[in-house]
Amino acid sequence: MKQQRQYPKVYISPKAKRSVQSGHPWIYGEEIINIDREPNNGELVDVFAKNSFMGTGFYNSNSKITVRLISRNANDIFDERFWHRRVEYAVRYRKTVMPGDDFKCCRLIHGEADQMPGLTVDRYESILSVQITCLGMELIKDTIYRALLDVLTEMGESITGIFERNDINLRKKEGLEEYKGWYHFDDKPLPESPIIEICENGIRYLVDVENGQKTGFFLDQKYNRAAVAKIAKGKRVLDCFTHTGSFGLNAAMGGAEHVTCVDVSQSAIEMAKENAIRNGLDGKMDFICEDVFDLLTRLVEEKCNDYNFIILDPPAFTKSRNTVKSAARGYKEINLKAMKLLPRGGYLATCSCSHFMTDELFKEVLVSAAKDANVSLRQIEYRQQAPDHPILWNVPETDYLKFYIFQVV
Repeated sequence: MKQQRQYPKVYISPKAKRSVQSGHPWIYGEEIINIDREPNNGELVDVFAKNSFMGTGFYNSNSKITVRLISRNANDIFDERFWHRRVEYAVRYRKTVMPGDDFKCCRLIHGEADQMPGLTVDRYESILSVQITCLGMELIKDTIYRALLDVLTEMGESITGIFERNDINLRKKEGLEEYKGWYHFDDKPLPESPIIEICENGIRYLVDVENGQKTGFFLDQKYNRAAVAKIAKGKRVLDCFTHTGSFGLNAAMGGAEHVTCVDVSQSAIEMAKENAIRNGLDGKMDFICEDVFDLLTRLVEEKCNDYNFIILDPPAFTKSRNTVKSAARGYKEINLKAMKLLPRGGYLATCSCSHFMTDELFKEVLVSAAKDANVSLRQIEYRQQAPDHPILWNVPETDYLKFYIFQVV
């Protein structure tokens, strides 16, 4: 028998009903028809389409996404045991798909893909780096953090601290303050430093969970970097948008003849240099601090023939549907110039990390660039984000990374 429900009831439109029935967890404010009693922001509400129960989710009138569903089971009781089970389910999935040492450095919770909306938890060895962009999750974070420690400890994993990277503008849309710092457990001392060494694909990096990009390091390209290393032997590599050098380092470790890493950020270049030294690869790598668009333009004008493997790993050129067209122009420009620079038989690794730049549109961009460069693309691999960043087919927003390796012929 279903339990007696005590949550406010939110009634949604037929359009929202179709979306929820297809498996999407978001309900927008304009899709809400009626509410039986006004919920507090961050409170759980039951969602109905007429008399049909659709699920339970976090409510927040400050957010365009007003309800984020966490369950479709009317018998669920949202106590500590519920959240412990959900955390354990997510962590054990990573233990399966990221076996061995890969489990030491991976994403443990990926928001909606783990039915924990707005929650990102990345593991860097003994430190967990957390980002929360949902008020409901913020209000129960003590329970989530304790569950994370308990689950990992039960698995024999040592976690020394949790660092909160809540210095993200998106929190303002949820009515949340921005901040960052260590989370304080009553029974656990704080780590001495937010900087920790990790090892990915046999390469060692220093990760700063306090000041690094996102939660400290981009974990989703782990196996794509390994794919680059597999074909880098003997190549002269240009690694564009290198950030802290991860693709370039993998290429160098894979036996590249030489690797040139480029980024517009001087601090990123300095960190990339340090990573090269840390791995004994500085002798086969050099580093340029320059805008990649400007550099590629100059190299094309100079008819440079120094490289036979180019890697393009740009930041997301678009974070909304409104800027997709301009983003497509940016992606085409860098890919066109890379194709012009490469000799026949050269190799190109290229990607987009924006959900709004769909795979279909990204393919169109690459086809157009190849046509204008008068080359053909021989596909070697198509890849996406690593499986610790799972894709839910009913939630398109979880499908964001497109990664191709081509031979230019």
